[in-house]
Amino acid sequence: MIDITQFLVGGIPLLVVIFGLVEFIKSFGLKGNWLTGASLFLGLVFGFAYKIAETGFPATFAGWFVMVVFGLALGLITSGFYDFADKRLPRVGP
Repeated sequence: MIDITQFLVGGIPLLVVIFGLVEFIKSFGLKGNWLTGASLFLGLVFGFAYKIAETGFPATFAGWFVMVVFGLALGLITSGFYDFADKRLPRVGP
């Protein structure tokens, strides 16, 4: 099985970049379903960009399908993490 945490961009795990961007967006007051959607969107964008940088634009349906599934996986992992953490971790601050 592929370990999705091992996808690196310049030595930095791609998931960490997406988590950081979501936290940055969150600092502007975005929350709830909009934050979950933003996380999914960022996962798709960065997943597509990673696959295009890795192999170029896909020439076949199979290549596009792999790219879409990869982007969805990144987005679902990051959005799922925020939903999971929001429901289970204690609130800090006001």
